[in-house]
Amino acid sequence: MADANKQGGNVPKKPRNSGKPAKKKSGQIPVVKAGGGGKSIPWATIGAVAVVLLIVAGLATYLVPKYMDQQEVAKFTPSSSNPDPSDKIDGVEKIFYPAGQHVEPTQRVAYDKSPPFGGPHDAVWATCTGIVYPNALRTENAVHALEHGAVWITYNPDTIAPGDLDTLKSKVEGEQYLLLSPYPELDKPISLQSWGHQLKLDSAGDARIDQFIEALRRNSNTGVYPDNPEEAAYPEVGAECAAIPGAFDPSNPPPADVGPVPADAVPMTGAGSTQATDENGMGIPEPAPAG
Repeated sequence: MADANKQGGNVPKKPRNSGKPAKKKSGQIPVVKAGGGGKSIPWATIGAVAVVLLIVAGLATYLVPKYMDQQEVAKFTPSSSNPDPSDKIDGVEKIFYPAGQHVEPTQRVAYDKSPPFGGPHDAVWATCTGIVYPNALRTENAVHALEHGAVWITYNPDTIAPGDLDTLKSKVEGEQYLLLSPYPELDKPISLQSWGHQLKLDSAGDARIDQFIEALRRNSNTGVYPDNPEEAAYPEVGAECAAIPGAFDPSNPPPADVGPVPADAVPMTGAGSTQATDENGMGIPEPAPAG
């Protein structure tokens, strides 16, 4: 009885660690209980945002350089205050040539430059509506295309770098007032011609190609030639580049002249050529002055 009457004899003992947080076992991963205040991580949303950011970064990587290139090319757009932006392109040769001196299909011209970029030429122009010619052109037809405001791109098929021809084709195909053709024995892999202007280059990746085209294709501004300020960059402003039905077949053009220039070739002075009529049907043919 004495033992039974001892105070607290039947009261259970409190746990030794009562009131203290339980110790974590080594390596145990804490569990977040539902409704206990823990937040789940929205991995799907984070993944979607990451994908969008990658796409934006990829587009920026692709588009920003192209935009910068376009802005750079735009600096070479001709205007009345900047009539010949090609003056700022390193390597461009510029010569003033009189216009409208026509030769017969059987005649050759003793050109002063190779490829030529001005001077007497055939009465029929080579089609320059973004045509890629697989074979060399008769220069007298190609030069007439320049007189209409076209840019003629030529390349040496033996020295042009692999892949560069495809690059040139992509610039020309379907583009108005452009034409491309091989030019065997060219002293550089690539040469660009507009009327009175020429630029020779080693690579199709050279930024000066787009600059030249921007500056000189159909540049109708006057003030281009210091000694002839009244003349436009190309003579026949507004002339067409499409083929003349029955006169020039771009799928079967006249072949390039081969062999030495004959003694009776028309000189650069135009002696022996015929003064051109206006190609819209106006004017009366006149012999070009001799000498």
